[in-house]
Amino acid sequence: MPRTSPSVALDTLLSGNRRFVSGTPEHPNQDAARRTELAPGQDPFAVILGCSDSRLAAEIIFDQGLGDLFVVRTAGHVIGAEVLGSVEYATSVLGARLVVVLGHDSCGAVAAARAAVEDGFAAGGFVRDVVERVTPSILAARSAGLSADSDIIDAHIRHTVDLLLDRSRLLHEQVEKGEVAVVGLGYALAEGSARLVTTRGVDPEEAPAP
Repeated sequence: MPRTSPSVALDTLLSGNRRFVSGTPEHPNQDAARRTELAPGQDPFAVILGCSDSRLAAEIIFDQGLGDLFVVRTAGHVIGAEVLGSVEYATSVLGARLVVVLGHDSCGAVAAARAAVEDGFAAGGFVRDVVERVTPSILAARSAGLSADSDIIDAHIRHTVDLLLDRSRLLHEQVEKGEVAVVGLGYALAEGSARLVTTRGVDPEEAPAP
């Protein structure tokens, strides 16, 4: 799609998700002509920082195609230097106008971090590193008196959005200038629907209705 505003990019994603939920996807930009068009270079309109969960395939749930989304996935959408560099590359070099943190219910990384905090269960290997990166979200949710799974998932999505802007000066400046927006979406596995959890840089009056 042509370069557009962050709010239009968000509306494009949510409109595609509504098509996916209703069972009427258009499967855009998935033919041979699109492959040929993209061979010289890419021009994604949004970055998706999502969980690696196999049920969370961004191009499918948002009904997008080749070249539309720049997707970065880690378990529990945790952030490291590689993630920050990938997101900054997509916004500063490729020109993506929207960054989406995509979380979901029944997240194994969040469940493991919650078990570590509440039951003292310690994960092994590098899984422990993932759990430790999710743990601050669990502790913040507990401090706020939140205990429902949905509330804890939302707290982790918000924490990831805040962390992106805290750790990436470049992204923070892009949002301040109105060039890029960062939003958090929560995905319901059974329904297939994505809902807005938090926004940074999208005018509330321009944000698409749920």
